[in-house]
Amino acid sequence: MSETIEHLNVGAHFLDRLSAAERDQVREAGRPVPVPQGEMVFRQGDRHDGIFIIERGSVRVYYTAPSGREITLAYWTPGHFIGGPEISGGGIHMWSGIAIDDCRITMLPGEALQRLLERVPNFALALIDGLVAKGKCYSSMAQMLGTRSVIERLAQYLLNLSELYGTADGDTIVINHKVTHDQIAAMVGSTRQWVTMMLKRFQAKRIIAIEGSVIRIRRLDQLEQVLSKS
Repeated sequence: MSETIEHLNVGAHFLDRLSAAERDQVREAGRPVPVPQGEMVFRQGDRHDGIFIIERGSVRVYYTAPSGREITLAYWTPGHFIGGPEISGGGIHMWSGIAIDDCRITMLPGEALQRLLERVPNFALALIDGLVAKGKCYSSMAQMLGTRSVIERLAQYLLNLSELYGTADGDTIVINHKVTHDQIAAMVGSTRQWVTMMLKRFQAKRIIAIEGSVIRIRRLDQLEQVLSKS
């Protein structure tokens, strides 16, 4: 969740400052881990030992409350690293990561990562870049959760989807990205029942149309008005 999609994917380029030889060192220090769709990359509460660099596919990172309710923290795409906030091992994972599709991941164990930090100064700087990007991402999400109502977060999420995945179709925008009510609920910090109710309300007001698994934005201005009233 973010009030703007600008810079959302900056963290995917954290290794760009490395030379080809330095990138090879990073990959050689790690081990390739194929993670099929729907499988866990790591689990909340498990012992932490290093980080995971996404080479292919995407991973949803989420927190599970004692009640069992989940909130999605982010969807991470190729180029990002996941498994923080610890980086060199120790402690436990504070949240979970699950593969949204078939993933290829490079796992950097804590000891190997520590050696890289000592031997490849550029990698240390790259890791800082990645941590800064993550900090901004989570700060943005905290701002949304703390200052926006649930209906405003839903409107913002639909606007973000339209910018990221939308294509113009006449006077409407078709979101070419399948998303379930459960996924939306976990993203905006609500329940599936509430999301279903509000999407039906948006449909009744002709703000959106839902055709099977496709969301069509009919009145972008009305979604923006939900935010401007805050």
